[in-house]
Amino acid sequence: MTTLAARNEALTADTITISGHGGDEIEAYLATPLDDQPKGGVVLIHHMPGYDWATKELARRFAAHGYNAVCPNLHHRDAPGAEPDEAAAASRAAGGVPDEQLVGDIVGASEHLKELASSNGKVGVIGYCSGGRQAFLAAAEAGVDAAVDCYGPFVIGTPPEAIGLSIGPIVHLAPKVSAPILGLFGADDVYPPKEEAAELESVLKEHGKEVDFHIFDGAGHAFFAVDKPSYRPEVAEQAWALIFNFFGKHLSA
Repeated sequence: MTTLAARNEALTADTITISGHGGDEIEAYLATPLDDQPKGGVVLIHHMPGYDWATKELARRFAAHGYNAVCPNLHHRDAPGAEPDEAAAASRAAGGVPDEQLVGDIVGASEHLKELASSNGKVGVIGYCSGGRQAFLAAAEAGVDAAVDCYGPFVIGTPPEAIGLSIGPIVHLAPKVSAPILGLFGADDVYPPKEEAAELESVLKEHGKEVDFHIFDGAGHAFFAVDKPSYRPEVAEQAWALIFNFFGKHLSA
């Protein structure tokens, strides 16, 4: 089933505050359709460059396709009110978003979506770049109903010191994954390389998890990013269809 034909741009979007890890109040961007029909929710995990206009546009895209969508600002604590690049730099200087904090923020965002009057009680998560790794983490520890990993690095590999992130591999959490996972990767990517994407798929299948991984030829990292040279329109269109089919299956009441 695809929801691409059901697009409706009647929506509302605004900056809000949600309760994140440890009860911290953090900034988030909420986009919702204007109708009051029961619908699934999507937690959007932004990339390492931050909580930017491109990410907010993605949230509006999900709302236009019938989902309540929220994107928590994972860098809010490091630089409240700062521009996305400044907040991302501050977060990177601190070693990146701690995994435990990330899980708490995703749980808080999920609860916010479930409390909306139009929620059907189902919540999925999608993440890009570093957010892809964090989507896998959410599938294992945040109790979501579905997860999409868009070229998330360092689920298996370890970041080079030059990247400056204090995170490690989390593939050992595969047995704890409780949600189906859609994986979208570029064959020309370096972080993660296609071999690691294939290995992750194999590990998940060995543990009996529901997975659907796609590795696209002619695409590298950030092939969804319309504002970057890495953008691959044809690949992105195929991947969007897979995303909406996947969420249509797993986030329906």
